[in-house]
Amino acid sequence: MTSTRPACFKAYDIRGKVPGELNPRLARDVGRAFAAVFSMKKVAVGYDIRLSSCEIAEALISGLLDTGVDVVSLGLCGTEEIYHAAFSLEDQGVDGGVIVTASHNPADYNGMKLVVKGARPVSGDSGLYDMADLIVEGRLPGLSAVKGRVTSAAAKDRYIDHLLGYVQTEELKPLKIVVNSGNGCAGPVIDLLEKRLPFRFIKLHHEPDGTFPHGVPNPLLPDRREETARMVREHGADMGIAWDGDFDRCFFWDEQGNFIEGYYLVGLLAMELLHMEPGGTILYDPRLIWNTEDLVRAAGGKPVMTRTGHAFIKARMRQEDAVYGGEMSAHHYFRDFGYCDSGMIPWLLVASLLSRSGIPLSQMVAERIAAYPVSGEINSRVADPDRVIARIEEAYAGGKKDTTDGLSLAFPRYRFNVRKSNTEPLLRLNVESRGDVALMEEKTREILRLIV
Repeated sequence: MTSTRPACFKAYDIRGKVPGELNPRLARDVGRAFAAVFSMKKVAVGYDIRLSSCEIAEALISGLLDTGVDVVSLGLCGTEEIYHAAFSLEDQGVDGGVIVTASHNPADYNGMKLVVKGARPVSGDSGLYDMADLIVEGRLPGLSAVKGRVTSAAAKDRYIDHLLGYVQTEELKPLKIVVNSGNGCAGPVIDLLEKRLPFRFIKLHHEPDGTFPHGVPNPLLPDRREETARMVREHGADMGIAWDGDFDRCFFWDEQGNFIEGYYLVGLLAMELLHMEPGGTILYDPRLIWNTEDLVRAAGGKPVMTRTGHAFIKARMRQEDAVYGGEMSAHHYFRDFGYCDSGMIPWLLVASLLSRSGIPLSQMVAERIAAYPVSGEINSRVADPDRVIARIEEAYAGGKKDTTDGLSLAFPRYRFNVRKSNTEPLLRLNVESRGDVALMEEKTREILRLIV
C-alpha cells in the first residue's frame, strides 16, 4: 500500500503542506489510527505556534476521544514537553504522546511527532505506516460507546523541575545570555526558568507568534545567525542561544558572537555529562568523530558511534544505556530525559560549565576547533548518489572504511563522511583533519570535484 499512503506520512513523523497534505479531517483519522495500532488508553497532546496547529490538534484529539482514549492536553508547548509527559506521567496512566508541529519547515507546513509509552518514537518501521494503511484502506475502528475525556495536568511544573535537576542552581553565576526564540515555543519556558535562575536574559523575538513576523525560526539560516551574534556583541553577553520553532534543537554563540558548530558542542556536553557520571557511555554520529572520541576517552568515558537519525540514536541509547548522545545537527539526547532529545538541557549544562570553570566559551572551544578543523556540512544535488559514492570510494581506496551511515574513509591526517539524504537527491559531505586547516580545505575541494 506504499503508493497510496498519504504524502505526509514520512519515515520518522507526519509532515506536509496544509491543507492539501495535512488537514483536520486527516488529523482526526490519525488520532483513531494511533489509538488502534498502539491500543492507547491516555495520550498527551500539545501543539506549536503555527496558525494551523490548534485546529489540527483539536481534530486529532477528537479522533482519540471518539475511540475511547483519554487525552491530557498540554496546549501550546515544545516537542520535548510531549516527550517529558510521555515518560513522566506514566504514573497518571499516560501511555503515549503527540505534538502537532512542523519544526523549522515553511509556514504553510504542519505535522506531528508521535511517541508511545516511555517516549519511544513512532516511525514508519514501528507503526506509523501501519496507521497510514488503516486510514487509506478504510479499516479504522468504529466509534467507542464511551468517549474519552480531556484533562489537563501540571506537566509544565514537572518539566521545569526536571530541567533544573541537571544543574546545581546554587553554583550558577549571574551570566548574561542572549536568547532568540524566533517567535517559536521556547519563550514561555525561558520565562519560567528565569524565575529560578540567576541569569539575565536578553530576549530576541521572544513572543510566540505563528505569523512568523521575522521568518520561520531556523537558526541555521545565515541571517538568523547574524542577528543573534549582533545581540551578543551589543550586550556583552556571555553566550547566545537560539532555537527552532519547537525548540528540540538549540544553537550556540560564544561571547564574541561567533557561531559554534554543533560538532564541538557534542564533545563539550559529553565532558559535562561524564563529569556528572564518570565512565558513562557517549553516543555520536559518524559524520564528524575525532574530537568527540578524543574528549570522551580523555574523560574516561566509552565512545560509541551510531547511525544518524533520532529513531536509531534513541534505540541505541537504550541498548547501551548511554548517558548522552549527540548529533552535529544540534540534536542532543539524554538518558534521564527518556533517552530523548532536548533543546533546553544543553544550554543549561553549558551555563553550568561556564559558571564552574570561569573560562569563556570561546576559549573552551578554540582549542578543539584548532585540533580538529571541519568543512561544515556541504550539500550537493546529484542525479545518481550511489554512483557518486562508488566513485569516491574507488578514488580513496586506501582509507579505513566505515559504513555505519553512508561512507566514511579515514586516513592518518584527515577523514570524511559522505551520505545520502533520506528525502532528496542530495549528498552530504563532512571533512575533518588533525589540526591542519589547509589539508582539510584541500581534501574538501578534491572530493567535491568528484561529486558531479
